[in-house]
Amino acid sequence: MANASAGKVRAVFGQADAQKQSRTNFSIKRQTGFGVIALFCFFLLYLPIATLVVYSFNAGPSIAIWEGFSWRWYVAAWNNNQIVEASTRSFIIASFAAIVSTIAATMAALATTRTRPYRGLNFIYGFINQPLMVPEIVTGIALLIFFAMVKIWTGYTGLAYLIIAHTAFCIPFAYLPIRARLENMDLTLERAAADLYATPWMAFRRVTLPLLWPGIIAGLMLAFVVSLDDVVITELVKSGGQDTLPTYMLGQLRRVVTPEINAISSVFLLISIVIVTLFFFLNRKRT
Repeated sequence: MANASAGKVRAVFGQADAQKQSRTNFSIKRQTGFGVIALFCFFLLYLPIATLVVYSFNAGPSIAIWEGFSWRWYVAAWNNNQIVEASTRSFIIASFAAIVSTIAATMAALATTRTRPYRGLNFIYGFINQPLMVPEIVTGIALLIFFAMVKIWTGYTGLAYLIIAHTAFCIPFAYLPIRARLENMDLTLERAAADLYATPWMAFRRVTLPLLWPGIIAGLMLAFVVSLDDVVITELVKSGGQDTLPTYMLGQLRRVVTPEINAISSVFLLISIVIVTLFFFLNRKRT
């Protein structure tokens, strides 16, 4: 009788161990249909992009009928003065916005991670990341109203408005990787520098900044891509003759669509892929 009871107990515990082991070894990849669904989603996502790139090399003017391989539309885009001006303007705005927003995001990340928890810290997190939560059209309309009043008061209608708008919108994008880098950094070296009588500025310059540098570069590149691709805020804030490349392309789509737009989009895609890839590898780097 005792042996039978012991056997039942072992069987129960054996089943429990087997269930625990199965939960530990659970993998979504082994679920029925997961691979098919994943492939279908990738197909729907990337097939239109692949089609756009392929037809950017179309020899004919149609965006739907293949007429042979040619670099014609890339050459046409390169020689189009409006595209060159819009591209130059986009890179100027994105560069200034990325640099300023990264500096501001770095200071905000240091102020929210290299300090003791205090009342209102969660509110500051939410305040910094608010542009990510608010629909972009709302931010754009608010900036439109505010800058319209400023333009009336000052009479100035230059690119500074676009740079300020892009900077404000890009700060949370630069803040996230910088803050993540700071939170994963070991404080031992900074404390050792303080024990060796280093001033806070010297400890930051010699210890914190070199360790933080990959996160800063990652935030800079992410902010640059976000600014470079922005349409909604730019369309609402810009003055006449201040088209960026995305808004220029949007305007062309309302008229005659040619593979020239495909060529511009393909170049934009390549630039974005390169920058995001660098962002990924830099953000993974740990020291």
